[in-house]
Amino acid sequence: MIHLQPNDVLWPLYRTTTAPLAFRADGVSAARAWRRKGRTQLAAMLGFQDRRPARIPSRLLARSERPDHIIEKHLLRTSRHSDMPVYVLLPKGVKRPPVVVAFHGHGDGAKDAVALRADGRERRGPAGYHRDFAVALCRLGFAVAVPEIACFGERQNRFRPLRADSPAPTSCQQSAALAMHLGGTVLGMRVRDARRLVDWLSRHEHLDGGCLGAMGISGGGVLSLLHAALDRRVRALVISGYLCDWRDSLFSVHHCACNIVPGLGRFGTVGDLAGLVAPRPLLIEAGKRDPLFPISGVRRAMARVRAIYARSGASQGASLAEFDGPHRIDGAQAYPFLASTVPAPSPAERV
Repeated sequence: MIHLQPNDVLWPLYRTTTAPLAFRADGVSAARAWRRKGRTQLAAMLGFQDRRPARIPSRLLARSERPDHIIEKHLLRTSRHSDMPVYVLLPKGVKRPPVVVAFHGHGDGAKDAVALRADGRERRGPAGYHRDFAVALCRLGFAVAVPEIACFGERQNRFRPLRADSPAPTSCQQSAALAMHLGGTVLGMRVRDARRLVDWLSRHEHLDGGCLGAMGISGGGVLSLLHAALDRRVRALVISGYLCDWRDSLFSVHHCACNIVPGLGRFGTVGDLAGLVAPRPLLIEAGKRDPLFPISGVRRAMARVRAIYARSGASQGASLAEFDGPHRIDGAQAYPFLASTVPAPSPAERV
């Protein structure tokens, strides 16, 4: 019996150079026109982007003090049928701080990024691949908004197993299939939620929502990319543990179905997709020992991103921060990058 690998069957059907939405612009104005068209096409692929913003205000659920910051939990209505918990970390002694939206990846949800256990109790010391990166950003002087991404934490869907002795399907996998059944995607729902969150942050009287950056890891990395591609209010972006040539990642390594967007291959490569963020500052963080997103594929994708940025008039706008580690947040270059591009408040702005 012959056993074919998925790449043997599917990859030959992939057209990276002749894809209809691949970047071919020559010059800054042509690149700008390509991004406009690309954003429209991407929104249609994702689905759920045409829903009207909910007008129900947020509710503050909890508030507590930590030594150097305050942590609040809000409940934000993102659509007629969707409520999203959001943790907001506020640095002490900073008037109207700039904001970073921090997107978590697979795991226990937003709590993984804000030093909380799954049961809501405070956790001492970073744990897991998120390494409490929202707390680290807050300590730089940012207000950090950490949304509970759909299908994680308190927003998991409960599905019955096929048989009593079989495991129940994961919230992500089943929701991804059902979202496509409705003509959209789970990532489309998550991007819509992220845009509603930015709507709310931009109106917050105690935050500088007009000075906004974003950072995401793994599943939160692809979300941060797609959100920033559509939402130009994001001034600077860090993608950690995601940006990698699709042949080396999605086509070679098992990934959750929530990563899949029908038709996304029309952009040719993930580098072309990331080109929609240009000319805004972009930093890619990647571990040299990440088995999910091999570093060789990251470097290949990054070469494409740099080429698109150069032809978009921002040759220094995209950079790669490699570190000697596995699939996790590093932050050594990412945190200073956001502090210099968003930016965080100077000491003179602290009170």
